[in-house]
Amino acid sequence: MTRDQVKRNVVNSALTSYLRIVVRIVLGLVTFRLLYQGLNAVPEQFGFWSLLWAVFGYGILLDFGFGYSAQKRVAQYSVTQDWPQLSRVLSSIFFFYLLMALMAFLLGVIFSGPLVDLFKVSPEHRSEYRRIMIVFLAGIGLAFPFGIFPEVLQGQQRISVANNLNILGSVANFLAVACVVYFQLSFMTLVIVSLAVILLPYLLAAKLALAHMPGVRIRPSLFSFHTMLDTSKFSLFAYANTLSNVIRNKADQPVISSILGVSFVTPYQAGSKVGEMFSMLTRQIAEVLTPAAAHLHAKGDASALREMMLGGMRFSVLGATPLYLVTAFYMHGMIRILTGVEHPTGPMMWAGELLLFWYYSLVLTHGVFKYMFTMAGQEKRMMFQSVAEGAINLLLSISLTFWIKNTFGVDWGILGVALGSVLPTFIFGWGLLWGWAAHEAQLSRWHLFARVILPAWRGCAPMVAVALAVRFQTFWPSGSNTWLVFAEGAVVGAVGLLGIWFFSFTAAERGRYGGTICRKLGRKSKEVPA
Repeated sequence: MTRDQVKRNVVNSALTSYLRIVVRIVLGLVTFRLLYQGLNAVPEQFGFWSLLWAVFGYGILLDFGFGYSAQKRVAQYSVTQDWPQLSRVLSSIFFFYLLMALMAFLLGVIFSGPLVDLFKVSPEHRSEYRRIMIVFLAGIGLAFPFGIFPEVLQGQQRISVANNLNILGSVANFLAVACVVYFQLSFMTLVIVSLAVILLPYLLAAKLALAHMPGVRIRPSLFSFHTMLDTSKFSLFAYANTLSNVIRNKADQPVISSILGVSFVTPYQAGSKVGEMFSMLTRQIAEVLTPAAAHLHAKGDASALREMMLGGMRFSVLGATPLYLVTAFYMHGMIRILTGVEHPTGPMMWAGELLLFWYYSLVLTHGVFKYMFTMAGQEKRMMFQSVAEGAINLLLSISLTFWIKNTFGVDWGILGVALGSVLPTFIFGWGLLWGWAAHEAQLSRWHLFARVILPAWRGCAPMVAVALAVRFQTFWPSGSNTWLVFAEGAVVGAVGLLGIWFFSFTAAERGRYGGTICRKLGRKSKEVPA
């Protein structure tokens, strides 16, 4: 692919990624509220449901970095069209995953009892929840090997196809959950149908990915230990990065349940869900740049890689900053809308604000740079940074949870996990990664800040002024109901977008982007000189 083709592919992939996220956000809002209210008849159910999906997040540890390797190798071998070698790579990874899934399932069955006890499940639900955990592990184990094929689609730079399959899965999941809640079916039924709608997009991805590479075969006979060892030179570093990210992102619920009890996962989830939705919306640019980075690195085009990194960082921050501000201002209303809780508690609110700031910090200093340069020859150095950050995150989360629980009361203990995430990300992000990114961009720290972050905050200054004016006006209680949250948020958000358009973009950029928008709408635009 030429540079222009790569850029067009990135833009199209980003657009479909945002469409995917809009669908997931809208359906996720309804699904989360359905489950939050439908499962809270038995308070432990929602907490255990959340823990099951935290376990699913830990399932990526069995990946051993080979998912990233598959993506990178597909991008590389598609350039040379070395299909026999790619067949060996993908067959080796697929059947290695199958073996890992079987081993994990057997271990899960053996240790399911102690795990349920660790999560402090009440005695009357112990047997039921143990059976549910075993069924969940079986379903995840079945789906796990096929999870390689969405990675293959990304390596083919067909992210749009992967996004469409993800949309299909989101719609199917919503319909399944709605039916279970409406007909008041069992907790076990909910788990089974949710697992089924995970497997469906993976199977479709396998069919579409292999159809695009008619010379590639997935066969047990093509499994090769030599290929696995060669692939692991990259995958082990990627795995260490993944391991540290899982510890950083997924340790919160197990820490809370083991120190405070599984019932405290529910109020924590009420606050953290807002941050998770923010993350879903803001990491799309970083994700779509990953296969492009592998492609440019394989071609040795360092200048294009640097240009793409700077553009990706800038637009990621431009999109995230107004969204962060409007969400932070209306956190109370967002939690009410998500959960149906009329009066969110102080711990819910503070957990939401801290985790929202954490995810925004990841956008500023981690997102685009780490995604791209893990695939562009910096995986070893990135591994050491990620492992150190993940370890400090876990230690701080545990110690701060104990300290806050004993000092301020058990209800506030959930803030220990949130602070344990924020502090190392802030320190490592600005202390290490920012300087590293500046070096790769061939800029000073300040010039990188002025190019990537300062324009977004300059454009959002009017938004902050309007948000404060709306919050402190005396004509109506700001954000006191759902309609006011949406109406005020729409006004504040619109001011933010206008500010970005007029104060963050240059005149030449406004002319170029405006012309593109007009052409998409079938209208002619006036030429604006650069």
